[in-house]
Amino acid sequence: MHTSVYMVRHGESPMNESSTNERTRGLTEKGKRDALQVTDLLKQEDIEVFVSSPYLRAILTIEDLAGASGREVLLYEDLKERIFLNEDKRLPDEELIPLLAKSFIDPDFSLSGGESNAECQSRAVTVLDELLKNYDGRKIALGTHGAVMTLIMNHYDKKYDLDFLLNMSKPDVYRLDFNGAELVDVIRLWN
Repeated sequence: MHTSVYMVRHGESPMNESSTNERTRGLTEKGKRDALQVTDLLKQEDIEVFVSSPYLRAILTIEDLAGASGREVLLYEDLKERIFLNEDKRLPDEELIPLLAKSFIDPDFSLSGGESNAECQSRAVTVLDELLKNYDGRKIALGTHGAVMTLIMNHYDKKYDLDFLLNMSKPDVYRLDFNGAELVDVIRLWN
């Protein structure tokens, strides 16, 4: 049966709030405006299921869409962002990008206390497999993060790599169409 998963990367979030941890970092004003555009873009899609990372910025990007559909957002811990060093702290881009590059060369690479691309991909794909089984034939919106989204898509097609991740926008929206557990099409919906 045909199932569509709308992968929604979160909108822009504040980068320099030293007192805010990764879980509670919300959206900037631009991120909030873009979340409303995500709702406008997807409200005619008749999405039935809304799931998200437990991180606030991912939830906030799809919660208006869920509300417009009369649904709640179901949170999945294993959809959280990849843990690079410490779950509570964000690494600056100048430190993060070389780590990402190394991680795409060696999927088992991780810093002490962090997780590898392989570990992150495994936990996120396990959730997607569960969603595809439990909601077969339905439309699912998934609020997520750039690295997690890329790693899920990379599981099905290796062309979704570091370059893909570095060129995604915030937010970004892709529809992944599945026949059972087989990915049959990917369409970018965000302009």
